Amino acid sequence: MITLLHEQRETQWPEATGTASTTECLAEGDALWLDAAAIEAATGWSWKPEGLCHGDTCVPLPRPRGDGAEPLVRDGRLNLAALWRHSGQPVVHDAASRTWVLGSGSARRGAALATLQAPDFTLPDLQGGEHRLSAYRGRKVFLATWASW
Repeated sequence: MITLLHEQRETQWPEATGTASTTECLAEGDALWLDAAAIEAATGWSWKPEGLCHGDTCVPLPRPRGDGAEPLVRDGRLNLAALWRHSGQPVVHDAASRTWVLGSGSARRGAALATLQAPDFTLPDLQGGEHRLSAYRGRKVFLATWASW
C-alpha cells in the first residue's frame, strides 16, 4: 500500500509492481509517479496541458532538460515528488512504510503566521463530536493538549 499525505488529505493506493502502465501510482526510489486522476484525488490539483492547476492558479511544468536528467513525465504519469521539490516544497517519504508527505514551503507557512490566524483543523470531543477551528473564528479559543508519554 502506498500512502500520500498532503494538507488534510490521506490517499492510499495498492502497491504497484513493474511499470506504471496499469496502476494509478508507482513509487520508485525518490520518484512518485501518479496519473492525472490520482494527482487530483491526492492534492486537489488538476494536471492540465498548461501545468498543475488549482482554481485559477496554474504552475507550469518545467521543460525537459537535455542533460540526461530524469523526466518529470513518463508513460502518462507525472513524477509528483520531483515536481514538488522543483517548486521548493518539501517532500519526505519512508520507503519502509511506503508513506509520502507533500509539505508546504516556508513562504506559505510564513504568510499564514503573518495573519496571526491558526490554520483550520478538526478535532473530536470526548463524546466523539467533531469541532472545526474555523467554526469558532472571531471568538477566543483555549486549546489544551497533553500526551501520556
